[in-house]
Amino acid sequence: MGGRYFEQFEIGQHFVHEVRRTVTDMDNILFSTLTHNPAAIHLDHEYAKTTEFGKPLINSIFTLGLIVGLSIQDTTLGTTVGNLGWEEVRFPKPVFSGDTLRSETTVVQIKESKSRPTQGIVTFEHKGYNQRGEAICVCRRVALMLRKPS
Repeated sequence: MGGRYFEQFEIGQHFVHEVRRTVTDMDNILFSTLTHNPAAIHLDHEYAKTTEFGKPLINSIFTLGLIVGLSIQDTTLGTTVGNLGWEEVRFPKPVFSGDTLRSETTVVQIKESKSRPTQGIVTFEHKGYNQRGEAICVCRRVALMLRKPS
Protein backbone atom coordinates (compact mmCIF):
# COMPACT_ATOMS: atom_id res chain seq x y z
CA MET A 1 0.00 0.00 0.00
CA GLY A 2 1.23 3.51 -0.78
CA GLY A 3 1.18 6.53 1.48
CA ARG A 4 -1.93 8.41 2.53
CA TYR A 5 -3.00 11.89 1.56
CA PHE A 6 -3.56 14.67 4.09
CA GLU A 7 -7.33 14.05 4.24
CA GLN A 8 -6.79 10.36 5.00
CA PHE A 9 -5.19 11.03 8.39
CA GLU A 10 -7.07 11.47 11.67
CA ILE A 11 -5.75 12.53 15.06
CA GLY A 12 -5.16 9.41 17.14
CA GLN A 13 -4.86 7.15 14.10
CA HIS A 14 -2.35 4.41 14.96
CA PHE A 15 -0.24 2.24 12.67
CA VAL A 16 1.67 -0.89 13.65
CA HIS A 17 4.12 -1.29 10.78
CA GLU A 18 4.59 -4.83 9.56
CA VAL A 19 8.13 -4.56 8.19
CA ARG A 20 10.90 -5.17 10.73
CA ARG A 21 14.69 -5.00 10.34
CA THR A 22 17.60 -6.65 12.12
CA VAL A 23 20.52 -4.22 12.38
CA THR A 24 24.09 -5.37 11.72
CA ASP A 25 27.65 -4.28 12.38
CA MET A 26 27.91 -3.43 8.68
CA ASP A 27 24.91 -1.06 8.91
CA ASN A 28 26.60 0.70 11.81
CA ILE A 29 30.06 0.90 10.25
CA LEU A 30 28.78 2.01 6.85
CA PHE A 31 26.41 4.64 8.23
CA SER A 32 28.95 6.00 10.71
CA THR A 33 31.70 6.29 8.11
CA LEU A 34 29.40 7.70 5.40
CA THR A 35 28.35 10.45 7.81
CA HIS A 36 31.94 11.09 8.99
CA ASN A 37 31.22 9.99 12.56
CA PRO A 38 34.48 8.38 13.78
CA ALA A 39 33.26 7.80 17.36
CA ALA A 40 34.96 4.68 18.74
CA ILE A 41 31.73 3.70 20.51
CA HIS A 42 30.30 2.86 17.06
CA LEU A 43 33.36 1.52 15.23
CA ASP A 44 35.89 0.00 17.63
CA HIS A 45 34.92 -3.32 19.25
CA GLU A 46 37.97 -3.30 21.53
CA TYR A 47 37.23 0.20 22.80
CA ALA A 48 33.53 -0.63 23.21
CA LYS A 49 34.48 -3.56 25.50
CA THR A 50 35.75 -0.95 28.00
CA THR A 51 32.44 0.95 28.09
CA GLU A 52 29.39 0.26 30.23
CA PHE A 53 27.78 -1.40 27.19
CA GLY A 54 30.63 -3.83 26.47
CA LYS A 55 30.01 -3.68 22.73
CA PRO A 56 29.50 -1.05 20.01
CA LEU A 57 26.33 1.01 20.04
CA ILE A 58 24.37 1.36 16.82
CA ASN A 59 24.58 4.99 15.69
CA SER A 60 21.47 6.75 17.02
CA ILE A 61 20.93 8.74 13.83
CA PHE A 62 20.83 5.46 11.88
CA THR A 63 18.29 4.18 14.42
CA LEU A 64 16.14 7.29 13.98
CA GLY A 65 16.26 7.00 10.19
CA LEU A 66 15.39 3.31 10.28
CA ILE A 67 12.44 3.75 12.64
CA VAL A 68 10.98 6.48 10.42
CA GLY A 69 11.85 4.50 7.28
CA LEU A 70 9.93 1.48 8.54
CA SER A 71 6.82 3.71 8.75
CA ILE A 72 6.92 5.21 5.27
CA GLN A 73 5.11 2.48 3.34
CA ASP A 74 1.98 2.84 5.50
CA THR A 75 2.01 6.61 5.92
CA THR A 76 3.88 8.92 3.55
CA LEU A 77 5.19 6.91 0.57
CA GLY A 78 4.63 9.11 -2.47
CA THR A 79 2.41 11.59 -0.62
CA THR A 80 4.87 13.62 1.40
CA VAL A 81 6.30 16.88 0.09
CA GLY A 82 8.99 17.02 2.76
CA ASN A 83 9.81 17.02 6.45
CA LEU A 84 9.35 20.35 8.19
CA GLY A 85 10.97 19.40 11.48
CA TRP A 86 11.73 16.90 14.20
CA GLU A 87 10.60 17.30 17.81
CA GLU A 88 11.29 15.48 21.05
CA VAL A 89 13.76 12.92 19.69
CA ARG A 90 14.70 10.45 22.44
CA PHE A 91 16.59 7.17 22.67
CA PRO A 92 15.42 5.46 25.89
CA LYS A 93 17.44 2.24 25.35
CA PRO A 94 20.59 1.49 23.33
CA VAL A 95 20.54 -0.53 20.12
CA PHE A 96 23.15 -3.20 19.34
CA SER A 97 24.05 -5.28 16.32
CA GLY A 98 21.63 -8.20 16.07
CA ASP A 99 18.66 -6.29 17.49
CA THR A 100 15.49 -6.54 15.41
CA LEU A 101 13.61 -3.26 15.28
CA ARG A 102 10.00 -2.46 14.53
CA SER A 103 8.04 0.77 14.37
CA GLU A 104 4.64 2.17 15.32
CA THR A 105 3.20 5.55 14.36
CA THR A 106 0.44 7.70 15.82
CA VAL A 107 -0.98 10.85 14.20
CA VAL A 108 -0.84 13.57 16.87
CA GLN A 109 -1.72 16.75 14.97
CA ILE A 110 -3.26 17.79 11.66
CA LYS A 111 -3.50 21.32 10.36
CA GLU A 112 -4.24 23.11 7.15
CA SER A 113 -1.39 24.84 5.35
CA LYS A 114 -2.08 28.59 5.19
CA SER A 115 0.31 29.16 2.28
CA ARG A 116 -0.17 25.93 0.30
CA PRO A 117 -3.80 25.06 -0.47
CA THR A 118 -2.87 21.74 -2.13
CA GLN A 119 -1.01 20.55 0.98
CA GLY A 120 -1.44 20.11 4.73
CA ILE A 121 0.71 19.49 7.78
CA VAL A 122 0.65 16.24 9.76
CA THR A 123 2.63 15.56 12.93
CA PHE A 124 3.51 11.91 13.47
CA GLU A 125 4.83 10.31 16.62
CA HIS A 126 7.10 7.41 15.68
CA LYS A 127 8.13 4.83 18.26
CA GLY A 128 10.72 2.16 17.68
CA TYR A 129 10.97 -1.09 19.64
CA ASN A 130 13.50 -3.88 19.84
CA GLN A 131 12.75 -7.61 19.81
CA ARG A 132 12.09 -7.49 23.58
CA GLY A 133 9.40 -4.82 23.15
CA GLU A 134 11.58 -2.12 24.74
CA ALA A 135 11.22 1.40 23.36
CA ILE A 136 14.51 2.36 21.70
CA CYS A 137 13.53 5.53 19.83
CA VAL A 138 10.70 8.06 20.11
CA CYS A 139 10.28 11.16 17.97
CA ARG A 140 7.75 13.52 16.51
CA ARG A 141 8.04 14.32 12.81
CA VAL A 142 6.24 17.23 11.21
CA ALA A 143 5.56 16.50 7.53
CA LEU A 144 4.11 18.55 4.70
CA MET A 145 1.63 16.24 2.96
CA LEU A 146 -0.13 16.35 -0.38
CA ARG A 147 -3.89 16.70 -0.42
CA LYS A 148 -5.87 14.17 -2.43
CA PRO A 149 -5.97 15.22 -6.10
CA SER A 150 -9.38 16.47 -7.25
